[in-house]
Amino acid sequence: MVGEKKSFYIRSKVWIEDKDGNVVFGLGRMRILDAIQRLGSINAAAKELKMGYRAIWGRINASEERLGKPLLVRNAGGGSQLTPFAEALMEKFRALHRTVEIESDALFETALAKPLSPIEPIDKS
Repeated sequence: MVGEKKSFYIRSKVWIEDKDGNVVFGLGRMRILDAIQRLGSINAAAKELKMGYRAIWGRINASEERLGKPLLVRNAGGGSQLTPFAEALMEKFRALHRTVEIESDALFETALAKPLSPIEPIDKS
């Protein structure tokens, strides 16, 4: 509707790739590791995320190969836990992602928010 006040927001995604363009880490991997950390197993994480066990394991394995470091340790009695490296990676990625969101919001406000806002009608009374 013309003249209707609308609000716009910027959204962005951040992920890490290797030199060949393969995903190393991003929000999807973060969700997987977060679920494993909370639930204690890949199988439980797969169920919660509605993903196949093999799909989750494939992503974790690919990230471990590209990083050259393990993200998980399998427990002898079953289950898995994150390595200290994985926990640090998650913490640093969260901080990076927050910074990108904050900076993107600020840049959007400066560059595009006003041009996208409808012109307020002139009160002729």
